[in-house]
Amino acid sequence: MKTELKVKFLQHLTGKKKEEGFTLIELLVVIIIIGILSAIALPSFLNQSAKARASEARTNVGAMNRSQQTYYLENQKFAEGKGAIDKLGIGIKDSTNYAYEAVTASSADQDVINKAKSLNKDLKGHIGGVFSVGGQTPSILCQAKEPALETTTPMNAPTNTDGTLACGANTEKVGG
Repeated sequence: MKTELKVKFLQHLTGKKKEEGFTLIELLVVIIIIGILSAIALPSFLNQSAKARASEARTNVGAMNRSQQTYYLENQKFAEGKGAIDKLGIGIKDSTNYAYEAVTASSADQDVINKAKSLNKDLKGHIGGVFSVGGQTPSILCQAKEPALETTTPMNAPTNTDGTLACGANTEKVGG
């Protein structure tokens, strides 16, 4: 009896070795699951890339606003035109995603508009304004409501109505 039990046990072990490994169906199921997870994660990953590029514009226009406030305090006027970014001394370079500029919005030079124009149709443009109001220089930062090139959907400049700042048409306020 003991030998018969040993023989059956050995047959059982040799039979198990033949069944080792994964079947084709098991492999296909795993590949399909990985494909579905990848399809779910890819759009989220691509969206994060766009958010990072938009962060560049938000940071740079915010820096331009703060530099304009300082420049106005020292010079009693805002830096504007082609050399404005150099006058501000903040070292912002045009990138492949945005083109930056600073322009005065009124003939009295009491305000300046800082723009980051989107050079990519998938990115939102950003616009900031700094105003001279009763010895103060409040600022506002806005972004386009929809991603688009500046040439197809222009961003309207922020406004100052009796010291109350508001974003222009096609834009919304960023931050507090």
